[in-house]
Amino acid sequence: MRRDDSAYQSWLWGEILLFGLLAAGLALFAAYPDLRPTYELPQARLVLDTMVALAAALVAVLAGVRLSVEGRRLDLLLCAGFSTAAGATFVFGIAPVLGGQPLHRAEQWAWIWGRVLAGGLIASAAFARGRVTTKRRALAELLVLVPVTLALIWSVCTLLGNALPILASSDHDQPRLLSAALAVRALLSLVAVVGFGLRYRARGHDLDSWLALGATLALFADLHYVFTPLVSNRYITPGDFLRLLSYAVLLVGVWRAIRHAEFGRAVAEERARVAREIHDGLAQYLFAVSTHATNLENGADPAHTLPRLKQAAAAAQQEARFAILALSSASGTAPFDAALRRYVDVLTADGALAVDLEIDQGVQLAPDEQIEVFRIVQEGLANARRHAGASHAEVRIRLRGYDRVVTVVDDGSGFDDDAATPGHGLKNMRARSASIGGGFRLRTQPGGGTALEVVLRG
Repeated sequence: MRRDDSAYQSWLWGEILLFGLLAAGLALFAAYPDLRPTYELPQARLVLDTMVALAAALVAVLAGVRLSVEGRRLDLLLCAGFSTAAGATFVFGIAPVLGGQPLHRAEQWAWIWGRVLAGGLIASAAFARGRVTTKRRALAELLVLVPVTLALIWSVCTLLGNALPILASSDHDQPRLLSAALAVRALLSLVAVVGFGLRYRARGHDLDSWLALGATLALFADLHYVFTPLVSNRYITPGDFLRLLSYAVLLVGVWRAIRHAEFGRAVAEERARVAREIHDGLAQYLFAVSTHATNLENGADPAHTLPRLKQAAAAAQQEARFAILALSSASGTAPFDAALRRYVDVLTADGALAVDLEIDQGVQLAPDEQIEVFRIVQEGLANARRHAGASHAEVRIRLRGYDRVVTVVDDGSGFDDDAATPGHGLKNMRARSASIGGGFRLRTQPGGGTALEVVLRG
């Protein structure tokens, strides 16, 4: 089902308009050969090919980053396709001419078939489903397979040697094999347009619309090459500019997708954290309330059960306040200092734990640092209260030279850091510290309390 039918309709009409404009230009060039602009600019062609290779490499890197976040086969094939395109352009189209030499026949054909292979991988990505099981292994295999494939293409073209026809230039007709290769490449681009358009219609993902748009520009670039296949390193054609524009569009789309993926992962992590807090705190107190109420229904002594029921209800109310304060700090609706002080006030209201809070006014924290520091302090104090049985804790956020230092010290029972298995709380604090580039250190011993320290470089 489509998420937003109006968005799809708007995209579809825009795609139809773009198709019409590009098709009209292509028809004009096809009907009037004298209007096909070609420019003999070897240095400009080298610059343009370099820009294309860099753009393809950036798209491949961004797709790889997205693969490491979500593990989709779509991103694996996109990464493989654009890596192949970037590698073929650099190895066969740029490196051989850096000394001012023209491309040899084997290099020209290796470049063409490398681009055809890249087009096939990108087109197949439009129909990919599911996720890879081992993301790191998939990326590692990709780093090996792409160079091996390019080397194989080069070897085949070198072995064929003079059996391959000479490519077209301004004074030669186009060989049939070249026409076939360019037609296959154009067909693959059309398949990609249709595939990503159908994905966008079915899923409503923003990335699919950008991929379809980029494939549309690539399609007409390939069609321009069919009519003006000046693939030597001395000429520039309209197809070259369309190809560069298609990569620019793809860069924008993949970057937006990565930002969305990172945001989605952050939302998922926040939901998981809130779920853990509800399970560890609020849910247990509500279960206690339910248990005591059931005991009353079953005839338990009210004088003995009602105080426990009131105590469990008060604890549940306090846990709910903790969650509200934490979420208000994370969403930015409350200033960091004020939210943290209110949290400490609520935490210490029942007198079970006394907390000294000191925040140096010279300490400046970025928004993402504020969220993670709040969570670390919250986790440290929760551990001191729930698990360590501490009666007093100190929280210090201050400067140490150019570094910003966060410390949480309690007088609780402590534990043997070497023998203990790290729980989720300790793992979460380490992960949060690492996410903002902070160093994390824990000092504790049985009966000697616990001290944790987070150091953020200035």
